[in-house]
Amino acid sequence: MSKQMPKNFDFSEAEPRIYEWWEKNGWFKPEAQGPDAEPFVISMPPPNVTGALHIGHALFATLEDLMIRHARMNGKAALWVPGTDHAGIATQLQVEKMLRAEGTSRQEIGREEFLNRTWQWKEQYGGTIIRQLRRMGASCDWDRERFTLDEGLSNAVLEVFIRLYEQGLIYRGPRLVNWSPGLQTAVSDLEVERKEEQGKLYYFRYPLEGDDGAYIPVATTRPETILGDTAVAVHPDDERYKHYIGRTALVPMLNRPIPVIADEYVDPEFGTGALKITPAHDFNDYEVGARHNLPLINVLNLDATMNEEAGPYKGLDRYECREKLWADMEAAGLTIKVEEHTHVVPRSQRGGEVVEPMLSTQWFVKIKPLAEKALEAVRSGQIKIVPERFTKVYYHWLENIEDWCISRQLWWGHRIPVWYGPNGEIHVGREAPEGDGWTPEQDVLDTWFSSALWPFSTLGWPEETEDYLRFYPTDVMETGHDILFFWVARMIMMGLWFTDKPPFHTVYLHGLIRDKHGRKISKTLGNTIDPLELIEQYGTDPLRFTLVTSGTPGNDINLDPAKVEHSFHFVNKVWQMTNFIHSNLDGELEPGLPSQNELDMPSRWILSRLTRLIETVNRLFEIYQYGEAGNRIEQFMWDEFAPWYIEISKHALYNGTEEEKDRARRVLVYVLDSCLRLLHPFMPFMTEEA
Repeated sequence: MSKQMPKNFDFSEAEPRIYEWWEKNGWFKPEAQGPDAEPFVISMPPPNVTGALHIGHALFATLEDLMIRHARMNGKAALWVPGTDHAGIATQLQVEKMLRAEGTSRQEIGREEFLNRTWQWKEQYGGTIIRQLRRMGASCDWDRERFTLDEGLSNAVLEVFIRLYEQGLIYRGPRLVNWSPGLQTAVSDLEVERKEEQGKLYYFRYPLEGDDGAYIPVATTRPETILGDTAVAVHPDDERYKHYIGRTALVPMLNRPIPVIADEYVDPEFGTGALKITPAHDFNDYEVGARHNLPLINVLNLDATMNEEAGPYKGLDRYECREKLWADMEAAGLTIKVEEHTHVVPRSQRGGEVVEPMLSTQWFVKIKPLAEKALEAVRSGQIKIVPERFTKVYYHWLENIEDWCISRQLWWGHRIPVWYGPNGEIHVGREAPEGDGWTPEQDVLDTWFSSALWPFSTLGWPEETEDYLRFYPTDVMETGHDILFFWVARMIMMGLWFTDKPPFHTVYLHGLIRDKHGRKISKTLGNTIDPLELIEQYGTDPLRFTLVTSGTPGNDINLDPAKVEHSFHFVNKVWQMTNFIHSNLDGELEPGLPSQNELDMPSRWILSRLTRLIETVNRLFEIYQYGEAGNRIEQFMWDEFAPWYIEISKHALYNGTEEEKDRARRVLVYVLDSCLRLLHPFMPFMTEEA
């Protein structure tokens, strides 16, 4: 009998029903394929636990689900491990904001109560992103969902820290870090946004010791850091200044003597061609200072007010100090001029305030031994990066890697497993040492530390669990190219160091999503694209299909919501094609195709085109060109199958003999079934219902 179908696919009714049916039947579990099936594993990049679905999440969820469904359809034991990240700074900020609204603060309620409140916050808001990923059709094994602060992953973090410390690869010491005065913590480079801003360039005279009135003209964008200068540097070949090398300069207003040094880092063409060197407050100056054994003088408190090293400016805010110091220098005849100047300003991604390079005692990982293994894994072909051009970027970063600052001055996160004794002893372990007088480390680990263990910690490591033994190493790590350094490289380093295996064989990098004009998506521009609104309007399948077919690996996607509408029409076109074919079925249909000699010319033509399409799609999947594969399927269905073969078949269906009708029906069903299978990873809901 013919099957009656609604005119259009009712996505709002069908999607939740189908998803529940999939999950209820265990189709998302690798065990659905039996114990001998070849595994195919993806670890989901864990979104922030308190986050909400944005268009970037929609992209990674679509791409990874497409890979997983394709592997599952090819008989593999496909496992997509979901999870969320505790997101140290982001989550702590949210809870602090809530406490301020209540008229209190984390300092007032104390650490223990603050952590209780944060766990409550996580329980209240932590499920939002997971529910939204389900709406995207994400076919994860939700019974294996992990959280970076759950017991198993915390155990892995402790194991890694202790082992690295015992191997001499973790140490504590003073170093220049990105310091966020508002957040009161060190922050990673990823949490610092560097943008060009309009500022000022201050030119002044650096007086030289002696009675000849000599001075070196210097320019700076941060006059307050003059108080921490420990040298004036000039290029060794600069004729203007080379005769001053070796003399002594006097720090303005403090009259502290500092040397004039020669260093090739100085660009004679910039500013005056002479540099003030402040090793405790500038990363480049820190390197210069290390080469010349210069002292490091920190003039800032943790809240960016001036400390006792600033002399008479102690207690002033950094910007108040800038104005007061410049006014005093002007009165002393030391200033030359002030110019408008465009320069790059580092701001905290979370708080928005200007980040200060600050000398601070932190915990570090000596990362170079781990980086060498990670470089070799890619060079030898054990790990492939798609697209290949990012391999050079990966090499450059790992070849020039600096020790990794892993401590954060936060309360929410993995507390560093260290205790300090009354006589300066340091104990590293899972539990506090016996005896009195031991105080625990207050800092927590960088969020990226636990994330770096994600592919193996989520499967049970350091225990040799069944999941770890069967599903590690994983297969593909799919993520944005912007975190190739901060996350992917660290996963490779940690995976190789602790398991002796690459954590995955392929890194697939997607680009960033921009608006239809190619502009970065931001609230300021008012061009945000809410994936949930698009799903409400068009359904999940059109959004998924648009995201995949709008880009190629590693390249940014200019997303036009009009394309989602086009995909919506394509979904319904396929639905109507299916409806037409079903409505023309009568009784039982013999499975498979008629024999070759029974086929007429139109049938042979469409089957040859289908064969070529299947071969092309399979080839494109092998080289990760998913977008082009989707476009080829759409072209075949919209431009060949529907307007040509379906139209031609109507003659046989309406006017042909029973034999001709049967032949046409069997070919139509075969081609449609093949197309729906090809389309399923892209648009799973409609193809399941059809």
